[in-house]
Amino acid sequence: MELIDLSQEIYAGMPVYKGLPEVGVDIYATHEEWNGLQNATTKTPSVHKMTLGEHTGTHVDAINHMAIEHKDQSIDKMPLSMFYTEGVCLNFSHKGLKELIEPHELEEACSISNIDIKKGDTVLIHTDHYRKHFGGENWGNGPGISAESAYWLGSKGIAAFGVETMTPGVPSISNKEVHRICGKLGFTHYENMANLHLLVGRSRFRFIALPLKIRGGTGSPVRAIAVFED
Repeated sequence: MELIDLSQEIYAGMPVYKGLPEVGVDIYATHEEWNGLQNATTKTPSVHKMTLGEHTGTHVDAINHMAIEHKDQSIDKMPLSMFYTEGVCLNFSHKGLKELIEPHELEEACSISNIDIKKGDTVLIHTDHYRKHFGGENWGNGPGISAESAYWLGSKGIAAFGVETMTPGVPSISNKEVHRICGKLGFTHYENMANLHLLVGRSRFRFIALPLKIRGGTGSPVRAIAVFED
């Protein structure tokens, strides 16, 4: 069995989408304090205090994030089967900054890789944007799917799709509409994924990305993995 980690690290000052909470990680308690050491010259963390938004790092969006009409479909109410699926990965590493991925290109990518998208799949979209631009000036300018592609994916009955960028669509072009379509058709997406290049050209895999059970949550960080079994 081979497990591939598809998640970013979470750390203080990491890149977050504009307007969302910055990530803070502070030492809350130390082993020196627990051991009653006076005038200790070291601080060895025993507990950290973290401040972060639900949409931090590699995360999944809840349906209630998509639009107000879905306000009752929070992350804690979404079925676990949406986060434990079969997965496939499509290669779009040739796409440039802010370029849209259209339905005919999804079809071509499936044909090239001999991939058949099935009902309940998670479809991961490799653009290599993470390796090329993470933390840089163009980190927020990645490629994304068009509204038409969101409808195309939704018509396949998928559970979710995942991207390496901070948004599933291109901001100010397709991103808001992609979110609305996901909510309308009842599927979701993962953002800020990593290591998708390790999945390109390979067979189907087990995809696992369980969210925290946040009451009323609009999303959650996940530890996403791909599992290949012999």
